[in-house]
Amino acid sequence: MKPLRIGLIGYGFMGRAHSNGYRKVNNFFDLEYEPVLKAVCARNQENAKAFAAKWGYESVETDWRKLVEREDIDLIDICTPNNTHAEIAMAAAKAGKMILCEKPLSMNGKEGEQMVKAIEKAGVPNMVWYNYRRVPAVTLAKQLIDEGKLGRIFHYRAKFLQDWTINADLPQGGAGLWRLDLKAAGSGVTGDLLAHCIDTAIWLNGSIDRVSAMTETFIKERKHTLTGKVEKVGIDDACAFLARFSNGSLATFESTRYARGHKALYTFEINGEHASIAWDLHDLHRLQYYDHRDAGIVRGWRSIHVTDGDHPYMGKWWVPGLQIGYEHTFVHQVADFLQGLANKKPASPTFRDALETQYICDAVLKSAKTGRWEKVTKLKSRK
Repeated sequence: MKPLRIGLIGYGFMGRAHSNGYRKVNNFFDLEYEPVLKAVCARNQENAKAFAAKWGYESVETDWRKLVEREDIDLIDICTPNNTHAEIAMAAAKAGKMILCEKPLSMNGKEGEQMVKAIEKAGVPNMVWYNYRRVPAVTLAKQLIDEGKLGRIFHYRAKFLQDWTINADLPQGGAGLWRLDLKAAGSGVTGDLLAHCIDTAIWLNGSIDRVSAMTETFIKERKHTLTGKVEKVGIDDACAFLARFSNGSLATFESTRYARGHKALYTFEINGEHASIAWDLHDLHRLQYYDHRDAGIVRGWRSIHVTDGDHPYMGKWWVPGLQIGYEHTFVHQVADFLQGLANKKPASPTFRDALETQYICDAVLKSAKTGRWEKVTKLKSRK
């Protein structure tokens, strides 16, 4: 196998998820490339060394610029706060590195456009970590839709609910809470949670034309970890929006961090002319399916246990009936990226694909301010 030397920037939750994907992928998938954990980069050297020792990285850097310049690095993996994605990605592209970037792609659409321009000018392989596409049941949903099983799509509804920010004493900013800081995150639940819902939706059901949204920040001020001062909260704690897809279907999306009892409830349901499908992250190995064409006496929702060898990805894992989990979606994403390198067919979502999600997030936030339906900026064709 050809070695692919990885330089990881960031060692938090996503750094662990990605590292696990790199370490496991060749144990289960037959690929031409093998990830080599060459270096991890973080500002805190001691923590970075501890992470490197635990996960098997060969070296440590404290300056991402030095990591990007290293000749023994083939791929830069960006697991840093959103406001750093653009600078790192464009520098990595200029250095000729392959790039994997955490979601969302950027702080906004304009910044995302600059990133796409730089990456495509450099011609480097790239991908954004929207991992829920790689849940076997979600991939199966895509397969059923593309085969026409649902017929014409009428409705799409999705929600992503959490409850971890309800405490008014929770501060904002800093290493652990940058998602509550507008300057670091760009938005709240829209870019953090709804971005996942949107990416899945446009992958399954096509592009979105218009949106009408509302957002709310329930706790208006929080102490900032870095300054020690009580400051205005700029991110959205909750967001709900209506949407119209290009195929004529209607949609509702909802996300909040103020839903008591929900740690990560991500669900979607799609209603079509002939059939409907539904999926729940808490039961991620099952796809609910209803087909109106079944005989009346047996017609009803069926629960498909997505564990058989002919289900997406599952032939690489265990025997039928034994499910896999969240962490495997990252293994699948690494596998698809490496397969794309071998076939010279980029795995999605690329930076360009992820820019479409960013445009939708921008329209959602704009609509919440204007109180009007807003058109979604359309992707410009690649020159």
